[in-house]
Amino acid sequence: MPASEQNAQPALEIEGLSVHYGRMHALWDITCALPRQTVTGIIGPNGAGKSTLLKTLLGMVDGYAGKVAFFGQPLKRVRSRIAYIPQRSSVDWDFPITAFELVLMGRYGKLGYFSWPKKADREATLRALEQVEMERFADRQISELSGGQQQRLFFARALLQDADLYLMDEPFTGVDMATENALMRLIEEGKKQGKTFLIVHHDLSSVESYFDLVMMLSIRLVACGPVQQVFNKETIAQTYGKGSALLEEALLLRSRSPRKE
Repeated sequence: MPASEQNAQPALEIEGLSVHYGRMHALWDITCALPRQTVTGIIGPNGAGKSTLLKTLLGMVDGYAGKVAFFGQPLKRVRSRIAYIPQRSSVDWDFPITAFELVLMGRYGKLGYFSWPKKADREATLRALEQVEMERFADRQISELSGGQQQRLFFARALLQDADLYLMDEPFTGVDMATENALMRLIEEGKKQGKTFLIVHHDLSSVESYFDLVMMLSIRLVACGPVQQVFNKETIAQTYGKGSALLEEALLLRSRSPRKE
């Protein structure tokens, strides 16, 4: 396939994706395509299937129906091109490992079996720590770091993977605004370099300033497309429920928030 046609392939294509836990629907008939070099937010209420969607895309959920393609290929052929940042709460932060060692783990996928990190890998790890302003904490045990510092390490590890597509599960939860702004700058820099981001997000007030596209989930897909076209009063009501207290709050915050040009 010519390079021009390869570049035209979406970063992610989802067709008829459904996930069931017994008789309960976790996701129902999701169809959406995300272009390359974009930043997409996944929003929806608790239990809407946001984290389940990411885990299903990564092959971490069994028994789903539908089709998923990354850059026109199945996951097994392009796994090295995809990086995943899970929720910080899903990690055992008491595990005895330093900040440097945690970030260095991002290099393991490129090392192969029975290979040890080389000088170049360690230098790349230090550069990644510098990018997230965590180099001075390189020898600190991860349990001694704040939530924002831990989240910066997750970003550094993902940066070290040098992936083309980044799947992030609520990366801004529990971090201070300085950290959130710093991480968004890294995401924007990555986008300029041709990378694509899919981010589970809960703060509706920043949707229009953070994302190019939005996926609005409530087990089913309410809307998927450019933020300015699909993120509005009607789709917010369909996603969160017309009687939801969050709806009025979201609309008020949305009216005050700066919009992405």
